Amino acid sequence: MGMNSIKTLPKSALEFYIQGFKSMTLGKTLWKIIAVKLLIIFLVFKFFFFPDIFKKHFKTDEQRAEHVMKVLTLQAKSPSGHKKNSFSRGGHL
Repeated sequence: MGMNSIKTLPKSALEFYIQGFKSMTLGKTLWKIIAVKLLIIFLVFKFFFFPDIFKKHFKTDEQRAEHVMKVLTLQAKSPSGHKKNSFSRGGHL
C-alpha cells in the first residue's frame, strides 16, 4: 500500500457512500422518515424535559448571570466541591 493509495482511501470511501445514497429509492424515503422522527423527538425533549429554569426564576440576564457566578464561586470555594446550589432538591431561591 503506497502513500498515494492512503490519500485516496477517504476520497474513495466518500465516493462509495455518495454513489450508494444516489442509487437508493426506498432508502431515501426511510432516511427522511428517520430525520423527521429525530427532529420531533428532540423538540419534545427540549420543550417538555428541559424547561428553561432560569427564565422561570429570574427576570433579567443580569440576575441569571449573577446567580450562575454565585453558584460557581460557592462550589469552587467548597473543599469537597459538593455544595448544594439553589436548584438542588429542597433549595430555595
